[in-house]
Amino acid sequence: MILLDYSQIALSNIIVQKLNDESMIRHMILNSIRMYNKRYRDEYGQMVICADGMNTWRKDYYPYYKAHRRKNREESSQDWNEIFRILHLVRDEIRDNLPYKVIHQEGIEADDIIGTLALRTQEFGNDEPVMIVSSDKDFIQLQKFKNVKQFSPIQKKMVTDENPRTYLFNHIMRGDSGDGIPNVLSADDIFVSEGQQTPLRQAKINDWLEQSDNLKEVMDTEVYRNYQRNKKLIDLTDIPENLQQLIINNFIEQPIAMRMKVLNYLIKKRCNQLIEVVEEFYNGT
Repeated sequence: MILLDYSQIALSNIIVQKLNDESMIRHMILNSIRMYNKRYRDEYGQMVICADGMNTWRKDYYPYYKAHRRKNREESSQDWNEIFRILHLVRDEIRDNLPYKVIHQEGIEADDIIGTLALRTQEFGNDEPVMIVSSDKDFIQLQKFKNVKQFSPIQKKMVTDENPRTYLFNHIMRGDSGDGIPNVLSADDIFVSEGQQTPLRQAKINDWLEQSDNLKEVMDTEVYRNYQRNKKLIDLTDIPENLQQLIINNFIEQPIAMRMKVLNYLIKKRCNQLIEVVEEFYNGT
């Protein structure tokens, strides 16, 4: 199974190349899908497009989640309303015309979809090989499953870590400033209030790691509460069960567009360069 992080791949290219034209963005997205499908289909099989939904459950759980990103986009010269309109349009075109499942659910992020489907291969015991196509380091934690690998389009190389479980523990303790998640010593609103996080030494994290089975006993009450906050937001196997079931149901029930629609779609959208390599859009066995 190839799990492609739709928004991350699209947005990273849009930002670097400063794209804002609908046809150019469409071509970039389709060409990326074609390239990774061709590269990995024989070994990993079907591709699944994993797309962010609106109003993620994490914002309900933690109101400051990614709160600073809106401000950053407001200060940007790019028209983000138009960019997201195009991304949603192309996402739906892919669902209707290309031979892939496109998983998109209100309140759910691509991270949730990728985490749930990777976990699903473990629960069924089939060890189906999984390739995650994303530059997001959040997915390193999923390499604790021996059948999961990750390729970073930005770095153009495989993403690996000697101990994914330790990586996850460190990630939870340190938080994720990119997502507005503080370290376990800092208050919920530290980033939006433009304050400074309380410094957290690696030696302290190592001490907690050695006592990870008894964190509630060895941590202060507030620190343990922050640990639980971060684990809920960061651990991709700790997604609410009802949302995991929605993802699995969507995956099972969603039909795949017939192969014959691919060529007609590319012709209609005048993707002339891609018409010449249309066979590279088809799934592996």
